[in-house]
Amino acid sequence: MRVEHASKRIIDGYARGDTDIAADEVWALEAHLEVCRVCRDRLSAAVEVGVPAVAALVDTVWSGLEPQLALVARMPGGRRRPARLSRWMTPTMVPWLAMVVGVTLLAPLLDLAGTGTGNVSLVLLLAPVLPVLGVAASWSRGLDPAYELTASAPRAGLHLVLRRTASVLGVVVPALLVGGWASGVMVAQWLLPCLAFTSATLALGGVLGVTRAAVVLALVWAAVVVAPTLATSRTALALQSDALPLWGLVLALGIGVVTARRGAYAVLGAHR
Repeated sequence: MRVEHASKRIIDGYARGDTDIAADEVWALEAHLEVCRVCRDRLSAAVEVGVPAVAALVDTVWSGLEPQLALVARMPGGRRRPARLSRWMTPTMVPWLAMVVGVTLLAPLLDLAGTGTGNVSLVLLLAPVLPVLGVAASWSRGLDPAYELTASAPRAGLHLVLRRTASVLGVVVPALLVGGWASGVMVAQWLLPCLAFTSATLALGGVLGVTRAAVVLALVWAAVVVAPTLATSRTALALQSDALPLWGLVLALGIGVVTARRGAYAVLGAHR
């Protein structure tokens, strides 16, 4: 099978840091470089010829690190985190996801025990903000000590944002599915707000930073929906089935904004 390699124009422009290369071409090149040693060698040669200052800097850094790396003991194979898993989440996400799942499973128990909010299910009340907590943890500068490396790594923009968000939803949504089934809540009633809130967090995160966006939206939800519901024990309009078309619109708008501003997630500001 013939392998298609990157063109000389794209590799030379990428090595120089040209800003006129289309975003989809950059993404495709970085994805190709991960699996093609030939093009990585071509890029290295292009950097040495076209950007000698960068090549000299890399050589200087490597000469300082190489002696230290030789002294570092290898971690036993059985304790290493699988490489595929590291592409989807960071170690800091694990305790947050465990907490979110715990709250998700506790909510239906409180509903069944009759200690919740009366006629309003806690699963329905908490579903929109639970995945937001995990997404915020996955992009927090304070929780991720490697946030600078993450933001500057190849394909660190929207591609990595979607991977981490998918990993959060992959854990939270099944737990909500169990909780919703136990509480007798219709799936669409909690799933659409859950996805809409997540997409809105990412959309607003391109402007404020993902963590700040999550905090803002969680506070708004608590003030506008949670507090009145707890005070009156009545289902808010946002939680009723009549609001599902509105949640669908929010979800579509969030996806549209994230797609249109996909370049915003490749900068350090997205970790605020």
